[in-house]
Amino acid sequence: MGLPNNHDANTSAAEQPTSSPNHLTQDASPTLVAQDAPVPPAEQDSADDIQDAVFQLTVILPHEPSELQIMVSTQEQVQDVRQSIVEFPEAFQYSCFHLQHNGSRINDFIDLSEVPGLRSQPTLKLVEDPYTEKDARMHVVRIRELVGAAAERTDTLLGVSAGVSLHDTITANTSSSDTPNAGASAETAASGSAIDDYSFDGPGRIRSMLPPAASPPPRTIKAISLSPWNPPPYSLRQKGHLIYLQVTTNEGEQIQVTGAVSGFFVNKCSNSKFDPFPRPPPKGFAAHSLLTLISDFSPSFSSSFIALQEHNNRRDPLSTFQLTNAIPANPWLVSSSASALSSHHPDLTRTQETYLIAGLENAETLRDWNEEFQSTRELPRTNVQERLFRERLASKLFADYTDAAARGAVLVARGEVAPLNPTETRNAQIFVYNNVFFSFGADGVGTFASEGGDEAARVATGKDVSGVRIVNQLDIDGLFTPGTVVVDYLGKRMVGQSIVPGIFKQRAPGEHQIDYGGVEGRDVVAENESFAPTFATLSKAMKVKRHPVWDKDGKRHDLEGSIETKGLLGTDGRKYVLDLYRLTPLDISWLEEHGQGLKRDITEGESAAAQGTNHNYPHRMAVLRPELVDAYWRLKMRQYINENPGEQVTAATHTNGILEPETDDTASSKAEVNGGPVEPESTNGGDEEAATAVAQNSDQKSEAANTGEQARIEIDLSRFSFALNPDVFNGQEPQTEEEKAEWVEDEAEVRAVCQHLHSAVIPELIHDLGEGDVGFPMDGCSLSRLMHKRGINVRYLGKMARLAQTQTPPLSALRDIALREMLSRAFKHVANHHLRHLPTPFAASCITHLLNCLLGVRFNSSPTADIDDTLRALFPDANFDYGKVTPESLQRDLSSQVRIRYDYDLESQWEENIKHVQLLREISQKLGLQLEARHYHFDCHNTPAELATTPHTNGVSNIPGVNGSSSGGGKKKKKHHVESGSPTSSVVSGPPVPDTTFHPDDIVNVVPVVKDAAPRSALAEEALEAGRISIAQNQKELGQELLLESLSLHEQIYGILHPEVARVYGQLSMLYYQLEEKSAAVELARKAVIVSERTLGVDAAETVLSYLNLGLFEHAAGNTPLALTYIRHALELWKIIYGSNHPDLITTINNAAVMLQHLRRYHESRVWFEASLQISEEVFGRQSPNTATLLYQLAQALALDLDSKGAVVRMREAYNIYLNTLGKDNKNTKEAESWLEQLTQNAVNIAKHAKDLQSRRVRRVPVTPRINMGTRPQPPVGGPSSAPLGGGTAADARSPRTGLDSRSIEELMRFIEGGGDSSKRINPKKRAGQTNPRRRGGGVIGAAA
Repeated sequence: MGLPNNHDANTSAAEQPTSSPNHLTQDASPTLVAQDAPVPPAEQDSADDIQDAVFQLTVILPHEPSELQIMVSTQEQVQDVRQSIVEFPEAFQYSCFHLQHNGSRINDFIDLSEVPGLRSQPTLKLVEDPYTEKDARMHVVRIRELVGAAAERTDTLLGVSAGVSLHDTITANTSSSDTPNAGASAETAASGSAIDDYSFDGPGRIRSMLPPAASPPPRTIKAISLSPWNPPPYSLRQKGHLIYLQVTTNEGEQIQVTGAVSGFFVNKCSNSKFDPFPRPPPKGFAAHSLLTLISDFSPSFSSSFIALQEHNNRRDPLSTFQLTNAIPANPWLVSSSASALSSHHPDLTRTQETYLIAGLENAETLRDWNEEFQSTRELPRTNVQERLFRERLASKLFADYTDAAARGAVLVARGEVAPLNPTETRNAQIFVYNNVFFSFGADGVGTFASEGGDEAARVATGKDVSGVRIVNQLDIDGLFTPGTVVVDYLGKRMVGQSIVPGIFKQRAPGEHQIDYGGVEGRDVVAENESFAPTFATLSKAMKVKRHPVWDKDGKRHDLEGSIETKGLLGTDGRKYVLDLYRLTPLDISWLEEHGQGLKRDITEGESAAAQGTNHNYPHRMAVLRPELVDAYWRLKMRQYINENPGEQVTAATHTNGILEPETDDTASSKAEVNGGPVEPESTNGGDEEAATAVAQNSDQKSEAANTGEQARIEIDLSRFSFALNPDVFNGQEPQTEEEKAEWVEDEAEVRAVCQHLHSAVIPELIHDLGEGDVGFPMDGCSLSRLMHKRGINVRYLGKMARLAQTQTPPLSALRDIALREMLSRAFKHVANHHLRHLPTPFAASCITHLLNCLLGVRFNSSPTADIDDTLRALFPDANFDYGKVTPESLQRDLSSQVRIRYDYDLESQWEENIKHVQLLREISQKLGLQLEARHYHFDCHNTPAELATTPHTNGVSNIPGVNGSSSGGGKKKKKHHVESGSPTSSVVSGPPVPDTTFHPDDIVNVVPVVKDAAPRSALAEEALEAGRISIAQNQKELGQELLLESLSLHEQIYGILHPEVARVYGQLSMLYYQLEEKSAAVELARKAVIVSERTLGVDAAETVLSYLNLGLFEHAAGNTPLALTYIRHALELWKIIYGSNHPDLITTINNAAVMLQHLRRYHESRVWFEASLQISEEVFGRQSPNTATLLYQLAQALALDLDSKGAVVRMREAYNIYLNTLGKDNKNTKEAESWLEQLTQNAVNIAKHAKDLQSRRVRRVPVTPRINMGTRPQPPVGGPSSAPLGGGTAADARSPRTGLDSRSIEELMRFIEGGGDSSKRINPKKRAGQTNPRRRGGGVIGAAA
């Protein structure tokens, strides 16, 4: 789902089924606005080819209960059915079995559709199998997990609280049964809600990121461990003994158990006597399953096991499932090691798990990764079933490899793996661990000496993994890539690659180690023509032209790709592509401006800050992004189409079977939803081409969509060509005049792309953010993704910040996010420089000292590094220069880094304006830090920032400075100080105040930051796009079938717990919400929240948006109190991520205000509308149409709160803004004018009535009652408009009402304010220009006139 940037600014409110996250639809009463919108559809597919039959399957069990029923589909494999069986509580005991049908054993790796006669007789029999040694070990591991006997593991990859979900704890105290509906009584509506004590200006409650301490689960057994007699001796192995266990029951009895081929039985062993044969009755228990055996000899086990299941069932299953296809998200704030959440429990078997999982020889975990990757790529894909199996296997393989490579990289970084070349320097050493080849992301052998040294090598590895991901996504026949993972850990960058057969082979004299491309830099070029066809396919997809290069002797070689991209013919006969870090040309405009004198050798000891003392960019690896090249290609194609309009032809889009992959010839003719372009998802970079439409074809495509026909515009591009030369400006020297002329043309083309980036792409993004056409980023991560999606490199953050400041009004939020991102990245570079060669025990000391110099300088202006002298003596050769860092030197280094890398000069005293918690979060995520959640003192004059789970009396932390804001009145600070120092704050009154903000013990853990090359599933996305198209063409039934099919494909390919599945949950929930399937929308949105929390992070931007959408859907389903609970949690997270006054908060606060109106809490609703208006005035300015829309809605809220005078004032302000900006004929202006007349007349009647009462001359006047002030239940987004104020239809509101006062609005206002009548009229001047009011926070009443 990603950053919500799917907005249609060209579609009227009536035509658009769902408003974008930044639009507030202005109807007779405020309307909720969704936080996301569907991405545009692709081609329609035939549903028959991917539709599967679902049926009920009966499984006959050998023990009680005798059978169970499960729902399966013919598309599933038998192994999927096995997994479904063992997840049933009735079948927990089974792990070693096979399935039979009609007496015949079924292969686990075939589809159910291949089982003969299964549909006519859907019954399978479960038959228990004899155990092998591996089966017995896996059975023990499974039973330990089931009965709760496995303590928490200390993992090298997974951090503290990895994959945690907060959803269940948030909803624990909210009941849906007491939800007031539209007709709720006043007493019910007056009850409190989750947002009653919410403070708009207060700091975020960071304890909302931590799970509360839960009650311990029931204990079923004390311990299950390997027996001291394990493993069985040789003589007993021949008799079927596999494993010996030792079980301690809750009753305190210790039992020795033998695991044999037939099952498990209690033996006669003791701690001093070895007799592993069955014990005689009455304690001679035996069973096929260890679970059954334990229940037999432990009287309390069965009841406690049932209680354990009930305890586990209180949580959503998604929050407890183990992640298998994705790395769990590691939170940057974790509980103290002394808390119950992080306590360390004794578990003897924890040290034995390596044996239980990997076996005695530890050989089962060794896999030939490269062969598995390439064999999977070579699997057939002629039909849907083959594609499904292939993509599912590939997804699991990439996940397993990423896990193994990341674990190995951590061990390499810690120095626990011996190098293959120990005589080389540290940066040049290579390693092999778990069949993964590791090397450092540094210039150990001088390959990048002229490009920037270690800096260039580090960047090249990151771009290489991105290039491998692109090639994997393209899935070109005959072209293979090694498994590639990049891991950043403690300042070191490691590259883990699968071992390509033949890469270490010594070639014969005269043969090159590389078969295609540059061999030794650019001096020697290999040209194996067998690589040309496959490289040509890759180059065409990447818009790279065939071009000449010259070796050191001046000999010409024509290559299909960059000279840096290499081809290797492996000993397995496969063609491998390596070094994909330069698939696109250099960003020559940036290098010429910032890279003079870059072709120099940079020594290893040269500091990061010193590399750019002359304002030179630190390396020459500044290349253009592939997204930019694609965007420029589309621009050139538009120009070609405009110049050759007669070459457009209409053709059907149906293909045989599943949709065909996107090609250059079809990318320009995508259908649009509702007649307008929609921004693609930020996380789906590959969909950008599919989501961007050719502007001149919009009329034809809209007509096709309206008629329900699937037609498209295909362009004859046979004479259109656009490709770039990636080797220009890279030291190549053409020999002939013709070659020089061609080279000049290639250089001009690359310069044109760079110019397009500066003149169009970056300004357009700034404009879209200012207009609210794309979702506003929340943090540096979401901003970086948005920039990458548009083809903008992160090095342009400085330019983004400068342009944001020049906007009218300034985009202060964008500037703040960009500045924080630049600072956090600069801090990462400085920290990496100190950590790179520092011994691991000093990492926490180094990091905390640097943090104290940056974030703790107000608390202690002269922090000193906490270095253990005893440990220091053990490392005499280590570099402890970090101890010399001072706040002043760090500020200089950061300013220098920002200036060098991002071309941005920080303001003087910039350190005084940073937001501490937000910057700490950004730094922690980039370095992989996990900090203890406690009070951190950022300012010696204020109380510490709340980073703990301390409760407060009002439920909201009132401690200033948590979000780093230095603003706030003195009185408020005094009050906050008193409250935070109250007895309720147990943490403050506990340990003494430290002398520095951070201490080494605050670094609980450091986790690796992993970048992988796993592609997305093309099959699942095709089904999703087909479903979207069907719904857009009013084929609701077919569309829902395709959407369900897409969901099934996503879950089968990725597994349930995966970021891509979280995004599809979110997208489908939005689609079902638009289809009025509210219960389905709520269920899918709930899953999106949990999976996002566990795979992306509890405070990730996508998780926040998922919570907001879930709240919206719950409100639509009638569960408004629970919806407000979700909104409150999302707002608290939002404060932690960004702070207050984020532009997109306007929509969220308005939604909460509407929900309060639904509960008839009109005064609270008014407060929330006023808060939304305040943010809009700060973001867009007082005279913006967005602000006018919020004034319009606030006037309605004031009317509902019986403040008629305030309602007239606000409505008049809205009317004047509309009149000045949009003109008197605009529909918005007319609506506001009509409302103003009604509100004014109502206020006049009330004023006259009050005067009559005061003069004792009471008379009956037609006062409009409060119930007519728009208190109808809120319609769903995209639904029909509510009736206007005073009842009636919208048309009635726009027509003159009988009985209205004939005086002007100004005269009526003077009468209300007590100034008497006046014949003076004020005619507001109308501006000549007209702006687009459909921006963030400012939806329109209707389309512009």
